[in-house]
Amino acid sequence: MSDPDHPPTSPPSGVDPRLLEILICPLTRQPLVYDRTANELVSKKARLAYPIRGGIPIMLEEEARDLDDVPPAETGEGA
Repeated sequence: MSDPDHPPTSPPSGVDPRLLEILICPLTRQPLVYDRTANELVSKKARLAYPIRGGIPIMLEEEARDLDDVPPAETGEGA
């Protein structure tokens, strides 16, 4: 089925788009939203962002970033 002359396209994260369609939040069992700029999968209900490293989504709660915690770089404070 696959054509060696035309490899499947994938987003900059390197994650297969079909995988992004089927992944769900391990806590809420709700769909995730792909944040291309941050290279994360976001669970709006859990308020968590799961990182994507080397094209692999890290679907562990302890690795997820809390969306309620805003890093200082984003607030414009500090230097």
